[in-house]
Amino acid sequence: MSVSNRLALLVIDMQQGLFANEQSRYRSANVVANINLLIHHCHHHSQPVIFIQHDGPEDDPLEPHTEGWQILPQLRRAPQDHLIRKTACDAFYRTGLQPLLHSLRVGKLMMTGCATDFCVDTTLRSAASLDYQLIAISDAHTTANRPHLAAEQIIQHHNFMWQNLLIPNPVTLMDTRQMLEELPERLMD
Repeated sequence: MSVSNRLALLVIDMQQGLFANEQSRYRSANVVANINLLIHHCHHHSQPVIFIQHDGPEDDPLEPHTEGWQILPQLRRAPQDHLIRKTACDAFYRTGLQPLLHSLRVGKLMMTGCATDFCVDTTLRSAASLDYQLIAISDAHTTANRPHLAAEQIIQHHNFMWQNLLIPNPVTLMDTRQMLEELPERLMD
């Protein structure tokens, strides 16, 4: 259960091994740029930024302590930012994320990252079941083409699904520009 209305930014699995080439993720440069804008605003307003880092198995592109496991160097991490490591799609599953959010008095989460259809979606739904207020940033998450669906369609579908989930605290869907315009207001909610 959430403990306050404080807002935090989750940056999920934006790791080098998932972005091996420019075409591997839909609009990856734009997504990175949008996440950096959100990071900058959170830093400016002293709001927590939490990077989620996936630990893959041995010989996986996300094997711990390999180059692929590292957070993208283009992202503007700061010393005060937090890091949570995970081994499942759900960033809450057997991690310290919920205790960290509780200690920071966070009750609202901005959701960004990779992959829309796996770790971002699973973490968002888990956070919803824990009663967090959720803001899905429609242009700050990405995925790859899948065998039966293009990445752009997957992203559009998940944005629609999140906005229409039947939950007590409905997910707010907005793009980066909208969020930056409303961020000062949302910090006061």
